[in-house]
Amino acid sequence: MALFVGVMSGTSMDAVDSALVDLAGETPRLLATHDTAWPHSLRERLQALAAGSPLSATDFAVLDADVGLFFAEAIDQLLHQSGTPATDVAAIGCHGQTVAHAPERFPPATLQLGDANIIAERTGITTINDFRRRDMAAGGQGAPLAPAFHEAVLRHDDENRVVLNLGGIANITVLPKDREREAIGFDTGPANCLMDGWIRQQQGKPFDADGKWAASASPVPDLLNALLNDPYFTLAPPKSTGTQYFSNRWLHDRLGADSRYSGAEVQATLLALTSQSISDAIRQHASGTERVLVCGGGAHNNVLMQRLGKTLGIPVEPTSTHGIDPEWMEAMAFAWLAQRTLAGAPGNLPSVTGADQYRILGAVHAA
Repeated sequence: MALFVGVMSGTSMDAVDSALVDLAGETPRLLATHDTAWPHSLRERLQALAAGSPLSATDFAVLDADVGLFFAEAIDQLLHQSGTPATDVAAIGCHGQTVAHAPERFPPATLQLGDANIIAERTGITTINDFRRRDMAAGGQGAPLAPAFHEAVLRHDDENRVVLNLGGIANITVLPKDREREAIGFDTGPANCLMDGWIRQQQGKPFDADGKWAASASPVPDLLNALLNDPYFTLAPPKSTGTQYFSNRWLHDRLGADSRYSGAEVQATLLALTSQSISDAIRQHASGTERVLVCGGGAHNNVLMQRLGKTLGIPVEPTSTHGIDPEWMEAMAFAWLAQRTLAGAPGNLPSVTGADQYRILGAVHAA
């Protein structure tokens, strides 16, 4: 076996996903998983920073260390529950918690918290983090990075496929069956972030379970058109975005101070925004797609999945139908990227990120 741990916390900041993966064979094997909810106070500090709240240098450094400690605890729990000695694990690939992503700035910048020195010291396992910035230094967007893994495990010679990740932000990986055509991928816009933020504000719930609240009303056409009018949706790839852009403030600016829409109507419109922006991106940049394979938390939103299938007119199904648990795709991807780093192999796809060349990604913190 070749055991690696992948750790992922997405833009929704709902939990930290840790996955133990055997990468010895051609097909990765998911051996164990652990889902660790963020402590309320730590999550609030991260969300405040991501939203632009000022922070002193000392407080910033302490937050980075606190996140590193939390990641280390989550990994220890994964290994303990699976009965896996730390000495059996080759490396940890830790994405970190994104608090800033600004590829459009000059110079472009991105920031993921979680001190890997602490993770390596506490777990006794070589830890690789900071995967995005080398791609950015080479002229890329630094995101999305999972498409390289999608291509490795889900590309098929008999079918044009799109892998759709529905996290806080939605991104697609276009996998043509013609191997002479390069895979491409990019962030299409919001997936769950706006819907989660709206129901949290209106009802105090972390998310709209199965899209039931959205399904209780109809989308408002004028509002949907106003949201879709954002210039991000018509930008040509490569492109990436984050919740710092598609934020609660972004929505409130478009709703206005005296919104005449009910809470349910707004939620229905936000679900329609996610579905429509994804469908438009696939039609424009992945014509001929025969199947969409969905990963991320949004794969469990049946209303959204059905809407996508109806709009696109092709099968839209979770990646579990092809052997990859949709909840653990990204954590597995960072285990795989860690293996690539140790092997001295590139982890980015320039056709996805726009980087000038393939690059070995990540900073290695030896055990």
